[in-house]
Amino acid sequence: MKQPATQPTDERPWRMPLLLREVPESGRHVELTADQSVRNAIARTAGLRDLPRLAATFEVSRRGDDGLRVVGQLSATVGQVCVVTLEPIENAIEEAIDLSFVPAPAGVADVAAEAQVRIGSRDGPEPLVNGAVDLGALATEFLMLAIDPYPRKPGAVFEGPKVPDERGQAFAALAALKKAQDDNRG
Repeated sequence: MKQPATQPTDERPWRMPLLLREVPESGRHVELTADQSVRNAIARTAGLRDLPRLAATFEVSRRGDDGLRVVGQLSATVGQVCVVTLEPIENAIEEAIDLSFVPAPAGVADVAAEAQVRIGSRDGPEPLVNGAVDLGALATEFLMLAIDPYPRKPGAVFEGPKVPDERGQAFAALAALKKAQDDNRG
């Protein structure tokens, strides 16, 4: 089922919440394609030159009575600037997604704060926020993590500035001074 993306906000440029109750026992297939305004907002947030293509497909299934499992694929083309030549380049991104979501533990008032504490932890599932998983935000996060922070054009090689050979130069000035003194004595 194709889903239109909701309008971007400054906080989350791509929002597509999917409620637990909207996922039948047989699962749900979701295809997302970001429109131009969403891609522009994400490109600004990610510091990209542009983002000509961004799409994601998900297979969402139930995980027990109150959880979800999201398996999918993110596909994007990102416009960047080569760090060596400073020329515009485009890179393709294909990223697999496989996460589980469960309700936030009892007594956790701020789900976002709880999620921040668990970043980097692979031990457990992610928390459902208000009984939903935001597929647009999920795709955006995986895109951001997959972007090469130092993109290079194929074949571009950084060559540092030529540094003169420093060996012996500390005494070269003294040798020249001694030679000048010897020439003046002679």
